[in-house]
Amino acid sequence: MIKIEHTIFALPFALMGAVVAEKRIPPIPSLLWIIVAMVGARSAAMAFNRLVDADHDAVNPRTKMRAIPAGLLTKTQVGIFTILASALLVLAAWKLNRLAFELSPIALICALGYSVTKRFTVFSHAFLGLALSIAPMGAWIAVTGKFQDAPMLLAAAVLFWLFGFDIIYALQDTEFDRQFGLHSIPAKLGNAKALIVSRFAHVVMIVFLIAFGITAHLHSIYWIAVTLVAGLVCYEHSLVKADDLSKLNFAFFNLNGYISSGLAILTIADVLLWK
Repeated sequence: MIKIEHTIFALPFALMGAVVAEKRIPPIPSLLWIIVAMVGARSAAMAFNRLVDADHDAVNPRTKMRAIPAGLLTKTQVGIFTILASALLVLAAWKLNRLAFELSPIALICALGYSVTKRFTVFSHAFLGLALSIAPMGAWIAVTGKFQDAPMLLAAAVLFWLFGFDIIYALQDTEFDRQFGLHSIPAKLGNAKALIVSRFAHVVMIVFLIAFGITAHLHSIYWIAVTLVAGLVCYEHSLVKADDLSKLNFAFFNLNGYISSGLAILTIADVLLWK
């Protein structure tokens, strides 16, 4: 039910935020608890999503083989798993520092809340972006114990990145969402206009990455990374057409995995080489 790519999208941004905050590799215990928190948060979010969407998943040809509608897991089992994964996040936050622990309920509300937003707003994509934008902010707080401007800019970049590529992913369900009264930008505007919104969101993402680099005083390797990210985003959009979604899964899973991992690796290298 929980796939590694559900965490790989956000985890690199968490590690990136922690390293930039510390200007070095954080202590191993802190890194381990950050990873535990990320796995707990994303596992809870995905399990809760499968739980609340089970009835819709059962009638959607794309999702009817997911664990609950396929009879591989019961709703009770998934509910228990959601609680345990949520507890794992809170435990990890408690082990990190007081501010992280105090903010962990807010992180949980954002992570779990996305799953119900599709019932009432076309901006459900933005709520998903908000949920994952907590990753770099949370990791920054985990190692510094305080708020600062730079992680807010990185969090904003993550929000618009998710906002843009979740719109692309939602193209698969445009007609299904319309039929069952679910809200999404493709269902509201149609695929062609939705892709325009997605492209705009990714332009804004690049702007925030530039602002983050300036505010965090990063160097040449980071700017190479941002350039590569911009290129990958353009390539992603070249693969997906309003009337041709045949390459959507590659654009969604593969390229976005390259974006998050590549940006994090190069940013960490930038910090370590210039410290």
